Amino acid sequence: MTVRPIVTYGEPVLHQRAAEVTTIDDEVRTLVADMMETMDVANGVGLAAPQVGVGLRIFTFRYEDHEDEAPTSGVLINPRLTLSKISGAAPDPDEHSEGCLSVPSLDFPLQRADYARVQGLDLDGNEVDFEAHDWFARIMQHEYSHLDGKLYVDMLDPKWTKRWKKTQKKEGLNRPGHTWMPGVDADPFGH
Repeated sequence: MTVRPIVTYGEPVLHQRAAEVTTIDDEVRTLVADMMETMDVANGVGLAAPQVGVGLRIFTFRYEDHEDEAPTSGVLINPRLTLSKISGAAPDPDEHSEGCLSVPSLDFPLQRADYARVQGLDLDGNEVDFEAHDWFARIMQHEYSHLDGKLYVDMLDPKWTKRWKKTQKKEGLNRPGHTWMPGVDADPFGH
């Protein structure tokens, strides 16, 4: 397993729909092993293939603090989500703040669905089907959005979008070519 650099906002692979995985082969297995290692070293709870520069519909996750009858870690290949309705209320900065390894050191509040039915394939090509609630559902939605070329900061309400745009310009998070290396560079979230 190899820790891979994480690409940051502005990298084209993050802003386009990832391709379906057509064959689960050794190359995909190596990618998934590397993603799990990278996610763990980065102290993340999820990581999508585009975040390591690979435009495939794959994401990994590790989140043990849930009560759902679902795996606490794993991989989803070609996932599909069915969501509950998203509240129209303004997101609470204390309850709904989200961060992203590809938008290092920043967090903004975003309203998400409280429920997600998650379906897809595991690394052996077997069907996976489980339910996620609350923060676990948020993680599933966050990683799934990466596969459609959207980062959480692309979905903020107008108030928070304004703050994001200012920070984006100040931090230079609007052009390609930037990465950070988990385990080598300082942890942008201070873990």
